Amino acid sequence: MTITKLRAQCVLLDIEGTISDIRFVYDVMFPYAKKHLERFLAENWEAINVQDAVRTVARDAKIPSIDDWLGPEWRKGESAAVLKFSHHCQQLMATDSKATGLKLLQGMVWQFGFESGALRAELFADVLPALEEWKANGLDLRIYSSGSLLAQKMFFKYTVLGDLTNLFSAHYDTTIGTKKEVDSYERIAAESQFDPSEIVFVTDVYSELIAASQAGMQAVASVRPNNLPLPAEFTGLTVTSFSQLHFSSPIRLSDT
Repeated sequence: MTITKLRAQCVLLDIEGTISDIRFVYDVMFPYAKKHLERFLAENWEAINVQDAVRTVARDAKIPSIDDWLGPEWRKGESAAVLKFSHHCQQLMATDSKATGLKLLQGMVWQFGFESGALRAELFADVLPALEEWKANGLDLRIYSSGSLLAQKMFFKYTVLGDLTNLFSAHYDTTIGTKKEVDSYERIAAESQFDPSEIVFVTDVYSELIAASQAGMQAVASVRPNNLPLPAEFTGLTVTSFSQLHFSSPIRLSDT
């Protein structure tokens, strides 16, 4: 097994294909959201957070008027409005959309699933020992996923290994920017107060590796079962297990 040694203060992690098998997300979590979304909307339509998500979905789709789209009485949860909106969300899910509004709604549905015990997040076997070791050694651990902040927190609170939320100091989703944009990683570095060079970002997605690298972060490709293969032109660091990643603190100018 090849050991990769890096100097870092912070480890920024993707979830699907990195911490958890991508099949768990696509075969368990997504089908659960598809199955339960319409009922969730019908039962919770007038909740403030749901109506905020409806507005975000409309904004994502560049719909100028929700009244024209769903009808002037849409706020009251008329069945026709709920059905039309649910159908739109189902179409987004069918294309694996990363739209912020959809992710907000998925997170709400998954929250019900996790809290009811219907869902329990599954992690690769090497993940928890590595996270605990990194945390004990003083590394700052953060998550950046296209799933909403709520979905991320539910995922780590309700895992098959228990509540892991205390391991992470921050979570980021598409409200800070999409994962393919260099600016998103620059914002995360600024918010975390770490220099980009002090952050290691681990993900299975090529475009994210490139964006993080261009922002000055150290990018490491996660090569896991069921992940899409990386393009031949990728020549950066790769790992098949977190046990291959070893860290030491970077040398700062103030230390010399």
